[in-house]
Amino acid sequence: MNTRRNFLRSASALIALPALESLGFRRFASAAAATTPRPKRAVFLNFGWGITNETWFPDTKQTGADYTLSEGLAPLARHKADFTVVQGLSNKFANEAHWGSTFWLTGANRYAEPGQSFHNSISVDQIIAAQIGGDTRFTSIQLNSPDVKESGHGPGLSLAWDPRGKPVAGLDNPVLAFHRLFSTDTTPLAERQAQLVQKRSVLDAVLTDATDLQRGLTKTDADKLDEYFQGIREIETRLGKDEQWLNIPKSKAALAEPKEGLAGREEVRVIYDLIVAALQTDSTRVITYRQPVSALLQSLSLKVAAHDMSHYTPGERMQASQKRDLAQSELLAGLLDKLKATKEPDGSSLFDHTVLAYGSNIRTIHYLDNCPTVLAGGGAGLIRGQHLVLPKNTPLCNVWLSILHGLGIPLERHGDSTGLIKELRA
Repeated sequence: MNTRRNFLRSASALIALPALESLGFRRFASAAAATTPRPKRAVFLNFGWGITNETWFPDTKQTGADYTLSEGLAPLARHKADFTVVQGLSNKFANEAHWGSTFWLTGANRYAEPGQSFHNSISVDQIIAAQIGGDTRFTSIQLNSPDVKESGHGPGLSLAWDPRGKPVAGLDNPVLAFHRLFSTDTTPLAERQAQLVQKRSVLDAVLTDATDLQRGLTKTDADKLDEYFQGIREIETRLGKDEQWLNIPKSKAALAEPKEGLAGREEVRVIYDLIVAALQTDSTRVITYRQPVSALLQSLSLKVAAHDMSHYTPGERMQASQKRDLAQSELLAGLLDKLKATKEPDGSSLFDHTVLAYGSNIRTIHYLDNCPTVLAGGGAGLIRGQHLVLPKNTPLCNVWLSILHGLGIPLERHGDSTGLIKELRA
C-alpha cells in the first residue's frame, strides 16, 4: 500500500484520509522529504490556428533573460522568471496548415508508410506516461474540447498517439473529465470484479482466434496482425491497471462538479482547475489538453470565425487574433498561479515538479515554421526566464527530446529530432 496516505478500513470499504497533522503526517512528511523525491509531472497544452505573428513573439534582437515581453504574452509578466519562450522551432514534415496539433507531439512524417496518405507515431506524452505513469490510477489523461473540430486541430482523438501511431481517445468536456477523475463508481465491488473477469475471458478468446490465423499469412497481413496484437497488449495493460485500483477509492478533489455547457474561456479555466486537482491528488502525472479556439472567440464576444481570424489582415480580424492571444495568456497565467500555490508535503510547490509545454504546430495563416512555444515549470530541469532564438527550422522534437532527458528518459531521438537543445539545459 502506498505509504503516503492513511486509510480507514471497514468490512466493506477502504477510505482515503487527508494528510492530518494530528496523525503525525507533518513529522512523517518532514522525515520522508529528505529521502523521497517528489514525483515528476508533465502537461502539454495545445491550441489551433496559431498566434498573431506581429505581437505574440518577443523581439528577436532581445534574447536571454534581458528581454521585453511581447504584447501577446504580457499577462504572463508576473511569471516571467519561471518560463522560457523559444523561437525557431518547426516540424520539418508538417504540411497541413490547419492541423495545429496532429503531429505536434510526434514529429512524424505523414507519408512515412508507402502507399498510405496518413501515418503517425507515438507522442512524447505517451513515452513519458509509460515511464512515470505506472504508480497512478490513470497512466495519462487526455482532455479535449467539444469545440475541437472548429479549432484548427486536425485528425486525432486527442493530442496523444499510441506506440502504433494510433489516436488515443480523450475526454471531451469538463464534466466528463471531473467524473472520470474523481467520481466514485457506485457499482458493487463484486459486480465490477465480474465485469473484469468477463473482459479477460473475451480477450483470451480473441487472442486464441488471432493466433490460429497466423499460419500462412503474407508479410503484409502478418504485419497487420502484429499491429493487432499490439493493440491487444495495450488492452491487457489497461485491464491490469483497472484490477490494480479496483478496491481503492478515487481521491476527492477540492472543487465542485463543473456546470454543463461550459464553453470558451470558462471551459479552459475549469479544465485548468481540473489539471491542478488531478496532479495534486496524484491521480495522474501526465496530462494533455487540446484547447478550444472558436468557442473562445465567441466567449470574448468576437464575431470573427476562427479560420478567418487566422488569415488576418490589419483590422477586425487582426484585432480578434490579438484579443485571443491575450485571453489565452491570461488563462495560462492563472494556471501557473495555481500550480505555484499548490504545496507539496515537503514544502515545495507543484510547479517545481511539473514541466509544462504550451504552443501550436502552426505559427499563423499557413506558416508552419517558428511554432509558438512556451516552456514552464521545474519538472524537467529546463532553464527558465529566457527568450531563446534558435536557428531557423530547429526541430520542435528537439524540445521534446530535451524534456525526456530532463525527466530521466534518455532516448536517442524522438520524431524528427536531431539532438538536445543545449540552451535549454540549466
